Amino acid sequence: MVSKNQIKLVKSLHQKKYRNRHNLFVAEGIKVVSELVASDFKVNAVYSTDAEIEVGAAGLVELVSEVELKKMSALTAPNKVLGVFEIPKARKPDLTGWVLVLDDVRDPGNLGTIIRLCDWFGIEHLVCSLNTVDCYNPKTLQATMGSISRVNIGYTDLPTFLEGVPSDIYGAFMDGVSVYTKAMPESGILVMGNEANGVSKEVEALVSRKISIPQFGKNTTESLNVATATAILLNEIRRG
Repeated sequence: MVSKNQIKLVKSLHQKKYRNRHNLFVAEGIKVVSELVASDFKVNAVYSTDAEIEVGAAGLVELVSEVELKKMSALTAPNKVLGVFEIPKARKPDLTGWVLVLDDVRDPGNLGTIIRLCDWFGIEHLVCSLNTVDCYNPKTLQATMGSISRVNIGYTDLPTFLEGVPSDIYGAFMDGVSVYTKAMPESGILVMGNEANGVSKEVEALVSRKISIPQFGKNTTESLNVATATAILLNEIRRG
C-alpha cells in the first residue's frame, strides 16, 4: 500500500517549486510513462491500478487503488499509470545542426506541441528563456506524448546564449522576409517568440535574419499560434 508521504510527495510535484526542490517530475498515461521508462530518464517510481499493465518497468510498478492514484494525479480522470522520474541535466546544445530557441513561451500546451514537433523534425536541442513555461509541467508533458524523452531541453538567459553562437540567428517576425523566398541552410538558430508579444527587444537585437510566414487569406487574423508557426518554419527548414 502506498504511504501518505508518497502520495504527498507525488502530489507536490505538480508544482514547479517542488519539482525543483526534489529534482523529480510526474508523467501520466501508459504511452508517456512507457516512453520515459524506455529512455535514459532515471525512474524513481511507477504506480498503476492495473497489475497486468506493461510499461517496460518490470519489478518497479507499485499497485495502487483508483482512489490513491486520483490523489496523486493532476488529471480529472487518471490514466491507470503514473510515473515519477528524475529531472535530467540539460546537455550543451550542438550548434552544428539546427537549434530551436523559445523566447518566453508561456502556454504549457504550446510548449508540449513544440517539443513534439522538435522530435518529428529531428531538432535535438531546444533552448528556452528563463521565463518560458516549465517543460515538466503536467500539461506540457501530456502534450509531448513522450517526445520529451528525445529532445534535449535547457533553460538559460537567451541574450547571453545567443551572443556566443557562431550560427546565423533566424527570428520569426510579422514583418520579416517570406520564408518561402529563402533557401534555408543546414544549420542555424530559429527563435520563436511569446504568444502575445513575439520576440523580445533584447533578443531581437541579436537576430541576424528576420523571416515570416506570409498570409494568403483576408487580413483578419492577427497572427498564427506559436506552435503552428513553429511547425511551418521547421518544415521549411527541413525542405532546405
